[in-house]
Amino acid sequence: MRGGPGEAERRQRWGRLFEELDSNKDGRVDIRELRQGLARLGGGDPDRGAQQGISPEGDTDPDGGLDLEEFILYLQEREQRLLLLFHSLDRNQDGQIDVSEIQQSFRALGISISLEQAEKILHSMDRDGTMTIDWQEWRDHFLLHSLENVEDVLYFWKHSTVLDIGECLTVPDEFSEQEKLTGMWWKQLVAGAVAGAVSRTGTAPLDRLKVFMQVHASKTNRLNILGGLRSMIQEGGVHSLWRGNGINVLKIAPESAIKFMAYEQIKRAIRGQQETLHVQERFVAGSLAGATAQTIIYPMEVLKTRLTLRRTGQYKGLLDCAWQILEREGPRAFYRGYLPNVLGIIPYAGIDLAVYETLKNRWLQQYSHDSADPGILVLLACGTISSTCGQIASYPLALVRTRMQAQASIEGAPQLSMLGLLRHILSQEGVRGLYRGIAPNFMKVIPAVSISYVVYENMKQALGVTSRAGKQAI
Repeated sequence: MRGGPGEAERRQRWGRLFEELDSNKDGRVDIRELRQGLARLGGGDPDRGAQQGISPEGDTDPDGGLDLEEFILYLQEREQRLLLLFHSLDRNQDGQIDVSEIQQSFRALGISISLEQAEKILHSMDRDGTMTIDWQEWRDHFLLHSLENVEDVLYFWKHSTVLDIGECLTVPDEFSEQEKLTGMWWKQLVAGAVAGAVSRTGTAPLDRLKVFMQVHASKTNRLNILGGLRSMIQEGGVHSLWRGNGINVLKIAPESAIKFMAYEQIKRAIRGQQETLHVQERFVAGSLAGATAQTIIYPMEVLKTRLTLRRTGQYKGLLDCAWQILEREGPRAFYRGYLPNVLGIIPYAGIDLAVYETLKNRWLQQYSHDSADPGILVLLACGTISSTCGQIASYPLALVRTRMQAQASIEGAPQLSMLGLLRHILSQEGVRGLYRGIAPNFMKVIPAVSISYVVYENMKQALGVTSRAGKQAI
């Protein structure tokens, strides 16, 4: 480690930092000033860091602030903790952290990052251009951040979120062992579920219009967006635009929980002796987890389609709908359209994940010179584009699935298999027939992503989840 400063120099440096944080010049640093300082410095969690700094252990007076001596005592303890963290990441104990040591530390927690990503992380702290981090660079970068252990450091560099546009969510979130032990993972899932519920409810009219056009639009009736909305409102009033939304929201929690548990088990089976998974392996694990969840909750998908398309007074509610299907069509009706649904997961998952990773890494390589964090707007844009590409590829299978789910309830409709229905659509309507309803589907992407993100961020704050930005799967 290069050049340890003397005690006098340290106190002088801490004094300058104290003066910088003491914005109202009252000789004390309170929570508000410390939070503003953390936000100005960037990174970490300002609220958590401020609460940690202005704590009973650091503040000997019960007035909610630190004077200079209390602040120096707090920083002494912080530097001791950061020194231990520095040594734990400096695996070869040469006094510097390099790119390979950053990658090794991530791998130890089961998180894979590329060489380019590790270089971005290092570059964000490397002030002297040596492509290594020495003690002084490490200390100055993290002195006021709320970091307690190695997992916190890596969590600071890691980005993920839960965004829901009501389609097949592909790869569940990645959680470190520390997040699992502290229970942070379930708070993330709860925040994601609430965000999904609000997002789906907000865009339910467009979702119902999509299903309506998938089933009823054809070359002969030329049903368009305005015609579809007018037809639904005339039949059941404005409130009918939300038909099917209740069960669409209801199935979020079981689907997310099953997918998360299946993903963890499948990852463990694929990984074996490896420390982490590559993108291709995550795709396989995510697809299998999605298929597992869909298999278990698929009857709810069928009920959602029937309730979405129902006429006024056709069903008294969810249970009545389920009973009528069981009585008239038998148990097999609850798995109509299952095959195209599962087959659709593969192109959606593969394209969504591949496009997202490609766009994010390309942006980092070309435009992000000072930080490993592309920023939330870039991540949202990458997620929206990748999800759209995945939907284009899998949409024909989604349309066939919906028609198979609905055809038994439509008078005079042929009862066809997946291949029979595909041939029927192509012969009667051409390739365009496989994309009926895709316009309202695209129209809901941006509002759904926006609503989901805003609600998710507010739910995280309410549940005390530290800030994270990025994508689980859109």
